[in-house]
Amino acid sequence: MENVHAIEMRNITKTFGKTVANKNVNLYVDKGVVMSLLGENGSGKTTLMNMLAGIYFPDEGEILINGKPVSIRSPKDAYAHQIGMIHQHF
Repeated sequence: MENVHAIEMRNITKTFGKTVANKNVNLYVDKGVVMSLLGENGSGKTTLMNMLAGIYFPDEGEILINGKPVSIRSPKDAYAHQIGMIHQHF
């Protein structure tokens, strides 16, 4: 049986004009796992999390929650899937 991840982001791409923030990014998070997302400034970490939180929308790719494709078009949609984000600078 295939492993079903709590959160899965497949081939996520996000651009802002000619600037590519994320290109074909894959992220898998299993239930009960605490993760850290590390990278240099400007590497696309916040953009990726903003897409999961419904603040930005992927240009390409898909988001799955518990193995099912979802459309997260707003923070309210994300909250309905028990996803929220607290920014470093409040």
